[in-house]
Amino acid sequence: MVTDGNPEPARQPEPPQGHGPAGRRPMPPENRAVPGRPGPGESAPAWGPGGEPAASVPSAGDTAPGAAAGDGTPGRAETGRQRLVASLWPPRLTRAQLIVALLLFILGLGLAIQVRSTSDSSALRGARQEDLVRILDELDNRSQRLTDEERRLEGQKTELENSSDQAEEARKQTVEKEQQLGVLAGTAAAQGPGINLTIDDSAHSVEADKLLDTIQELRAAGAEAIQVNDVRIVANTYLSDSGNGVEIDGKRVGQPYRFKVIGKPEDLEPALNIPGGVVQTLEKEQAKVSVTREGKIIVNALREAKRPDYARSSSQ
Repeated sequence: MVTDGNPEPARQPEPPQGHGPAGRRPMPPENRAVPGRPGPGESAPAWGPGGEPAASVPSAGDTAPGAAAGDGTPGRAETGRQRLVASLWPPRLTRAQLIVALLLFILGLGLAIQVRSTSDSSALRGARQEDLVRILDELDNRSQRLTDEERRLEGQKTELENSSDQAEEARKQTVEKEQQLGVLAGTAAAQGPGINLTIDDSAHSVEADKLLDTIQELRAAGAEAIQVNDVRIVANTYLSDSGNGVEIDGKRVGQPYRFKVIGKPEDLEPALNIPGGVVQTLEKEQAKVSVTREGKIIVNALREAKRPDYARSSSQ
């Protein structure tokens, strides 16, 4: 277009904004922090597909807050049980703690042994009330026999001290004592109340030790004279097994075993029938046992009196 004869310079078309050097926006200063961009000395964040920064990956030296110490799994919170286990294991014991633990172990072992020994089951634990009463009566009878023997000896002593003819009284008591010792030694026959005990051992299962236990139980119950078949039982009697039978003082005793016992029947029979006593023990050996009370028992098997070779009376 021409005006006043001067040609108007042609206008240059404006470049589109956003293109070319004139359309660029100024860059921000380097020292100004831009959100999403690293500052000086920082590494550039990884960007995701949508233009958003991806989650940062912790370095090898970093530990996530709350990570369990020694757990081996980063980022997992440590629980109270894990902290307790970590504090208790492995154990850190001192010498004093080991000594105290050893002493406590010994004390506990001693208490356990004591409780076990005091709580062991006995034969009387399962006994019936009437059996316990019978055992108690037997103990009372034994105590009464000892008291009577003491009273008798005290009476003999008083008679000797108060008798006008002490020599005659001494001779009388000596004769009585000789008769008593003859009965005990088996050199004199005896008669009196007692019991008959029969043991029928057809299975041959009763051995010498069982018969010895029977004799000992009868003696403890107050038996004054005992005869088994035709053998007199005295202080030095011994029993031994012989084939299918038993020998008493070297003499073979056949079946059945018949005991003649002189003593108080009320003491002898209960002593054999107590729970766990002679009768039950023999019946466990498949033997048949019978006990009968008698008003008169005659023990007539005698033993030969032997003079001792070395023993002498201390009064000589």
